[in-house]
This record gives sequence, C-alpha cells and structure tokens, in this order.
Amino acid sequence: MTKKDILELKRRLSKTECTITKMCGCYVDANRNKVVKISETFLNLDDEEFYKYLEIARKCLSGTIGNNLLKLEFPLIEEEAGGKQQFLLGLRASELKNEDLLDRFYDLIIEHYEFAGNYLILLFHDTYDVITKTSDNMKIDESEEVYDYLLCAICPVCLSKPGLGYREEENRIGARIRDWVVGAPDVGFLFPAFSERSSDIHALTYYVKDAKDSHPDFVQDALGCGSKRTATEQKQTFHSIVKKALGPESEDSDDMLLQIQESLQEKISSDEEIPFEEEPVLTPEVIEEVLSENGITGEKARIIQAEVSKEFENGLPEVKNLIDEKALEKNAREKEEETLRLQVQELQRELVQKTFLAKDEEGNEPNKIYDVILRVKPEKASQIKSEIIAGKKYLVIPMEENEHINLNGINTQV
Repeated sequence: MTKKDILELKRRLSKTECTITKMCGCYVDANRNKVVKISETFLNLDDEEFYKYLEIARKCLSGTIGNNLLKLEFPLIEEEAGGKQQFLLGLRASELKNEDLLDRFYDLIIEHYEFAGNYLILLFHDTYDVITKTSDNMKIDESEEVYDYLLCAICPVCLSKPGLGYREEENRIGARIRDWVVGAPDVGFLFPAFSERSSDIHALTYYVKDAKDSHPDFVQDALGCGSKRTATEQKQTFHSIVKKALGPESEDSDDMLLQIQESLQEKISSDEEIPFEEEPVLTPEVIEEVLSENGITGEKARIIQAEVSKEFENGLPEVKNLIDEKALEKNAREKEEETLRLQVQELQRELVQKTFLAKDEEGNEPNKIYDVILRVKPEKASQIKSEIIAGKKYLVIPMEENEHINLNGINTQV
C-alpha cells in the first residue's frame, strides 16, 4: 500500500468522478440499540447530503500511512468458510442489497466497537474500472481490472452545542434547538486493500482518527485481522520501555531518552546513501549499539532489549517511528540558546577583565593587572573592613538579604 494508491482512490471521491453505487447505514444509540437503518442509491442523493457523505468517505482515506492508515492482513483461519474475510467477500458480492448480511454486519460492529455514546455505521459499495497506465504514467484506454470494494466509516453522533438563535415561528431570539450531529469518522476500513493498483483480498486498509489508540480489540474481534500498532503507539511503547528501565528515580531519564533518539536519527542520516527496499527497523543489533553509545550497559540495557523484543515480537518498528521530531527540535533550540548564553557570559567576563587593567596618569594601560577590583555604592564602601582569619587577611563585606552581587559579569544573590 502506497500513498499513490490511496490518492488514486481518494481522487475518485468527487462529484464528477464518483461512481459509488450504494450506501447503507445504521444509527446506534448509547445503549447499543439500532435506532434507524438507511439504504440509498448514492448518486440519487440531494447535493447537500451527497457532499456530506462523500466527505466522510474521503476521511477514511486520509492521514499518514503507517499512522492513521494501516494495512492489516487476515490470518488463514479468517479466510476459511465462516471467517471474517469470507463474510466481507459475501457482503461485497451482495452489493449491499442483502438485508440479512447487513444486519449481521451491524451486529458485529455493535458487539465489538467500544464507544460511550451514539454513532453511525456507514457502508459504501463502489466499483472502479482501473485503467492501464504506461511507465511514464500515461493512461491507456483499456482496463487492467475492475476493483470492487467496500468502504466503511464509523462516526460519532453528538448533540450540537447549546446557544442562542433566531426562532422563526416565534419571531424572537431564544435557546437554539439542539440536534444530533454526525461527526468525522473515528475508525473505518477499505476492503479489499488496494495495493499496486490492484485488489488484495488478503488484507484491508484500516483507518483510525486518533493514532494514539488503534482499537486493537476491535480490529481482532470485529474485522478478524491481526492488530498492528500505529507509528505513534510504537513511539509511546518504546519511550515507556526506556524510561521504565532507567527508573522513575532517574532525574536524567528524559535527557537520556532524547540522546537515544538523537543516536537513532544519526543512524538514519548516516545510512541515507545506502539504498533500502524498506525503511530501516529497530533490530537487536541497532538497539544494542545505540544503548552502548549512550553509556547504557549491564542490567538496564538487558531489560530494554528484552522488553523491546517482547513488545515488538510480531514486527520490528521502523526506526523513524520511534523519534519524536518535535522534542528533538525543541532540545536542539534549547542547546543553541544555552550555548549563546555561555558565550555571552564569557564575553562579559572578558569585559570585566579588561576593566582590571589600571591606567596611568596619561591614560595608558600598563602590564599590571590588579588581583581584586571592587566597585560598590558609595554608602557601601565605608562598611568594608579587613580582618585576619586563621592567619590570612580577608576583606569582609556585610550584605543584606535583598542585595545582589555581580561577580565577573555574573549576577547572584546572597
């Protein structure tokens, strides 16, 4: 599944290109009751409804591949009679005209979709005559295959916000009537998957709005596919493993995590010249090398390596997915600011040192540099005294709580 494949399908979901034949749906309340079912010939819808439904369908093909869009494969058992893949194939073959199959599908979603509120299940059926393209992307007026597919969207339905509005019947301003509004899809799927401009009945393309929660139980129980973490979930899992191994008492665990991410980023950058068929993944060798580079050895390194192997036993994560780009950018800015601050302090010290050079009567600077130079307010000068302590001579300067000191260009308070 590539971005090009997704865009090819998404471009068709427009008024001029759309060929969706049928749309069915079921509105479910918070108690999991079927409130109403719909069945529409899609192209016969009024424009206002047509565009709203089309926008929902397009949303299920939006987002980042690997994060919001995941290609999920069916295990062999689900491709046998009675399996989820076989059921979806039957639903597709019915072109959404079989009420019994539709009810079974709605029941399957209702049983396994965990949502505290009302929602709308939408199911679209479409066929796409995939036109042959040459190597230079020019279209040839002949078909490679007919891509026959289902597109499902599950959308939360929430009450509109309270407010004031014009009540036409009463000719006055009053409380606005609140109604139930269909929101953007929370989850959805495309079946079969569309890979390399062809139908892949052994997989589906799964959409999730919030990449922090891919609803793995829903994926396994309702769709019958093996769950897969989003890139965001992979990053959260890896970061949690590292911080837990370093220990909650470790004050520099955040800094160490940033250093590990920097090492991973450098590893990707250093390998840019090497052509990869796929993105580099976090192999045991890579994690061992990165931990060693950052001084994490012994028991802590062993724990991290073991937990990474356990959590990602079904598939190693891509290295790029484990890097928080925003955090690294922020850390780089803070380092740059700290460097500038130190440079300013150094310049201030150099400036103060220059004032140590005493000038003779003609204003020329001799080679002698005083060991101590004091600049104080006139009222403070009379308070300075010298004392012999433990055989050594000291200058004693009394200080009040709210008084500040500038020592060689650095401000401090006592």
